[in-house]
Amino acid sequence: MNQKRIKTWINILMFVIIISIILFILTKPDKVIETDEEIVKCIAEKSTLYTQLGCHACGIQEDLFGKNYKYLDVVDCFYELDKCSGIEATPSWKIKRELYRGVHTIKQLQELTEC
Repeated sequence: MNQKRIKTWINILMFVIIISIILFILTKPDKVIETDEEIVKCIAEKSTLYTQLGCHACGIQEDLFGKNYKYLDVVDCFYELDKCSGIEATPSWKIKRELYRGVHTIKQLQELTEC
């Protein structure tokens, strides 16, 4: 193969890759799930969520609540270390004086809080 033909194939390949990336970005479903506001407010009244800056699992937990995350009672142990006595891992939930480590589904939190 000559140099001109190789450059043509490289250009075609780059074009296909760029188009594929653009299509992937445009068709990617939005991962934010909206949880009922009243359920979130009920969970918030009966629990505290302990998170930490840079915690990947904390981001996953946040995504489960969508825009209603703002209603939760959240303590960021990176900034509020004094409020995190006894917290060994994040995310952690304090519900009825019990600690529950890890990411929990809305359904699990509803059961734990009786919401």
